[in-house]
Parts: sequence; structure tokens; C-alpha cells
Amino acid sequence: MSHAAAIGRSLRLYHAPARRPVLDGFYRRFLAPGSLAFDIGCHVGDRAASFARIGARVVAVEPQPRLARALRLIFRDEPAFTLVQSLVGASEGEAVLRLNSANPTVATASTDFIAAADGAPGWEGQVWDAEITLPRTTLDALIRAHGMPDFVKIDVEGWEAEVLAGLSRPPRALSFEFTTIQRGVAAASLERLSALGFAHFNACLGESMAWAFPQAVGAAMMARWLVELPAEANSGDVYAAQAPEALSRD
Repeated sequence: MSHAAAIGRSLRLYHAPARRPVLDGFYRRFLAPGSLAFDIGCHVGDRAASFARIGARVVAVEPQPRLARALRLIFRDEPAFTLVQSLVGASEGEAVLRLNSANPTVATASTDFIAAADGAPGWEGQVWDAEITLPRTTLDALIRAHGMPDFVKIDVEGWEAEVLAGLSRPPRALSFEFTTIQRGVAAASLERLSALGFAHFNACLGESMAWAFPQAVGAAMMARWLVELPAEANSGDVYAAQAPEALSRD
């Protein structure tokens, strides 16, 4: 599959109209009109579009050139949308992004992620066939430039702990993606969030947008849950918030 065809497939899947009310209803627990959201690893912008529909200002970070071009078209009439074409990490500078032409969703700056995916069930046939060197910023630098966000979404294929290492002040809430092929990255991310003062967590498997726990749990319970997940669970997102009410089932 060509890169353009793969992006088209992702656009159809993630921007499907049926998904919009689910996403909007979920993220309204974190955002309101006038809020500020960071979307780190914006991909085709389905989360960013949801944040914008809610009325939030959106700072979207997407390093892949072709996806960045698609995002500029998708959000060309959205004045509250700002695109930053960069990687995000523990420090400012440069980093190498490895591209997967057939599956742009899993572009990564982490060689450990690529090694973990090699031969893992559910990751068969994934090939990172190109790379580019790009600027690297930090969450702290983005906060200095755009303000403290109310919510930060992080989805960067095994680079989540690196992104969180560049954050020194906690926002009201955030999420980071985890995979069962790299549970250590999730553990390091949880440790960093605990050091930043977060004490309330919940999670969603895959694209379910459904809480794994009926109410917020502590970091130790979340860590155990991640360890005990079967490999076929594959991936999901951990959410952290300063207010536990945001992480409870309605």
C-alpha cells in the first residue's frame, strides 16, 4: 500500500462520522469552550478535531511531512488550531523519526519500539522503511510558547516516557498511549507522572473510549493492571488527572 493510500485509509477510519459523538462526549470531561489542548502525535487529527468541536484551542504536534500537509488542509478553516511540525522529547534539539510507509500511524522515534515489534503477535509485517531528521521540542517549551494546557494527549509509539521527561509542571489532565509489547515504557511514564504529583488514573483499551475501572485508581493499581493485561490487549491509553471525578464512569 502506498503512503498516500495508507493516509487515506486512516482518514476514513478515524474521521468516521459515527466516532465523533463518542469522542466529543468523552473529552468534554477534560475540556470546555476556551480550554487549551495539546495533541502530541496528532496523526490524522481525529482527537484534535474533537477538541476543536468542543471549543478548545488546539496545539497539534505532528512531525510526519505528509500528515502535516493533510492536517493543514483538514484544519484550514479552524483559527484555533496551531500545527507544530516537530518531534517532542526530553530536551530540545534534533531526533530521527522512523517512518512506516504502509502504516503511518506507527512512525516512531524509538528504536526500542521497532525492536519490540519485530516478531510480536499482532505486529507482523510492519516495516519501518525510511527515516528523517527533524527538530525536537519539549512539552515545557510548548507551554512557554502557547500556555499551560488543560489536557495533553500523547501518542508517540514508544516515545511516551521521553515526552513526559520534558514536562516539569503538571497540567490538569493528560493521557499517554501504552502497548503490551513495551510495558516498561508505560511503567516509566506512570513513575514520571507520580513524580509530577498525579495520583488519579484510569485507562481505556484500544479505541473503546470506555473506562477500565469504574472510578479513578492509584498508580500502583494502574501499574499492576498494565502488567497483568494479556498480550492480545495490544494497546490503549492511560489517563491521569488532578481531579478524580474526571476519571469516573458517568
